Amino acid sequence: MTTTTTTILENRKKFSLAKLLLEGRAFLALILIIVVFSLLSPNYLTVGNVLIMASHVAIYALLGLGMLMVILNGGIDLSVGSTLGFSAVIAGFLLQGVPIEIFGVTLYPSVPVVVLLSCGVGALVGLVNGILVARFNVPPFVATLGMLYVVRGFALLMTNGLTINDLAGEPELGNTGFDWLGFNRIFNVPIGVIIMGLVAIALGYVLGRTKFGRWLYASGGNERAAELSGVPVKRVKVYVYVISGVCASIAGLILASTLTSASPTAGNTYELTAIAAVVIGGAALTGGRGNVRGTLLGAFVIGFLSDGLVIVGVSAYWQTVFMGAVIVIAVLLNTLQYGRRRRPAPPASPAPSTPAAVPAGSGSNSSGHGS
Repeated sequence: MTTTTTTILENRKKFSLAKLLLEGRAFLALILIIVVFSLLSPNYLTVGNVLIMASHVAIYALLGLGMLMVILNGGIDLSVGSTLGFSAVIAGFLLQGVPIEIFGVTLYPSVPVVVLLSCGVGALVGLVNGILVARFNVPPFVATLGMLYVVRGFALLMTNGLTINDLAGEPELGNTGFDWLGFNRIFNVPIGVIIMGLVAIALGYVLGRTKFGRWLYASGGNERAAELSGVPVKRVKVYVYVISGVCASIAGLILASTLTSASPTAGNTYELTAIAAVVIGGAALTGGRGNVRGTLLGAFVIGFLSDGLVIVGVSAYWQTVFMGAVIVIAVLLNTLQYGRRRRPAPPASPAPSTPAAVPAGSGSNSSGHGS
């Protein structure tokens, strides 16, 4: 009888509607957004508009995927927006030529070199963040907040606060093709969306199939226990910030290519959008819980919601209100989901002792095995 009752209770818990809605909230929110805005505007769900919105989502998703790695480790990276803008400025600076005054020449790097150098800058920013947090024990919020201002300041100094325009390059100099990232399509799918998919697949594989992924979840769940188990927690911490910096650089390159310009203020407040995508996707800000699929859904929720509000003519001020409300609700739902799991179970009442039923000399192990 006891076994049957337990099985029924477990099945009820397993098929709980509230649990299903809670865990699938990002997907359900995305479906609701699509349905509502499709009814409000006939142009919302057209193929062309969906592809445009997906291009916008790619920027948010790339930032969010890098942020996911950091949040899984129990940290935060507030410098991703500045890194996005700085990487775009580096790309624009290189494409317009690097004067070498000593030799009286100007170098014009090819587009692949520009992309690699810009991603290297993002990796360097992430490396500095990781060293500050892992080696010098600077709180992640403080370290990355400082880097936010440092990196943004460098971008403003390089451009004197101006936007670098006309990034098309010149054919005779061999540095054309940068706009390929923002405008070209493969099978009618924007390049940015394809890059987003490739990065998502790569990080999903890392988290689910590699030793590093297991180390990351372990150190994010309980850093001290992971360290005692032999996990190189400091190295993992440095790597996740480097990954976050590279993802921000890729997003910056795609954005600059799409706009054909590089602004030193690009990516302002995008760090908050990246955090929102991760939280909406169901990751825990305390670390150790989250996945790539959820972060992608969170990015689509943000992108489709913001573009839908623009299409139906909602004021920019109200858009800010809606986005803030979505973030607050997402954090609240995460608290409900993960807070219940962490709540200890009430202690069971002790069973009445029946010494007469225990044979003499049998001891506490007379049952042979536990349930």
